[in-house]
Amino acid sequence: MYKEYFGLSELPFSIAPDPSYLYMSDKHREALAHLIYGVGDQGGFVVLTGEVGTGKTTVCRSVLQQLPENANIAFIINPRQSINQLLQSIFSELSIPYREGMTSKAMIDRLNAYLLGAHAEGRNTILIIDEAQNLAVDILEQLRLLTNLETDEKKLLQLVLLGQPELNDILARDDMRQLAQRITARHHLSPLSKTEVAEYIQHRLSVAKCHSEIFSAAAIKKIYKFSGGVPRLINLICDRCMLGVYSSNAAIVDGKVVNKAANEIFSHHRLKKSWPRPLVYASVMALMILLLTFLIKNNYLAVSVGNASLSNAVANPQPSEQVEAL
Repeated sequence: MYKEYFGLSELPFSIAPDPSYLYMSDKHREALAHLIYGVGDQGGFVVLTGEVGTGKTTVCRSVLQQLPENANIAFIINPRQSINQLLQSIFSELSIPYREGMTSKAMIDRLNAYLLGAHAEGRNTILIIDEAQNLAVDILEQLRLLTNLETDEKKLLQLVLLGQPELNDILARDDMRQLAQRITARHHLSPLSKTEVAEYIQHRLSVAKCHSEIFSAAAIKKIYKFSGGVPRLINLICDRCMLGVYSSNAAIVDGKVVNKAANEIFSHHRLKKSWPRPLVYASVMALMILLLTFLIKNNYLAVSVGNASLSNAVANPQPSEQVEAL
């Protein structure tokens, strides 16, 4: 819609994990290096974690473009499966034939045979699982067992786990220590800094063949504030900003445009950070105590005033209430 208006070759702020738009911040370079090292010849486990939208999948797809042609790759994007369903997904990705009704044991035996055959042909097999924090513990243990197949030089299956920070909590469990000890590379991808947000926006515009300054410094500052440096949120805000500028026939995204775009995107969420839960609890308790104190104080005053009035009436009865003498 606004592509022609700004003279762009394509829309620069799509949330699709397109490796050609990967902005190589220091954090992303380090993550990329860890993945490339991890999927090398030694095999084993590689773990890349990060908050939602920080670019884990994009980094991984960039790695896939750099792998040699002798790599067989299975990319699983839905880990909420039983072990049998997961094996079927792996078989489909690797083009391994199987029949319906095969037991998990039969499928694992066939996968082992496939891995041995691939190794004999000089091919590496890489299994990548996205959203790995959703893997059940028993599935993780089964994956660990799959990596037991090895030669004197290397393991025959290389496993890459992409997940949110909760994945680290799972791997830190005592019953996961055998798997954790096999992790050969681990990296956590954090959000972008304020300076990196400006570079990120300009990078994506440059890839889309736009070399003019569309976002003002004030706009970028607000984009950082609302997005927290998370690339996916930056994309959503920038896309809405450019649409707003196009709709108003303007040329520059300023702070007001960003405010409006953020309000539209986060209309069901608070734009400011929510209070920490303990602080919320403490505030509620303080309000309850104040309210209770107020009620008790007012009830006490009401009783005191009532008692005082009664005492005064007994001591000084009104003429209408005095008993007439016979």
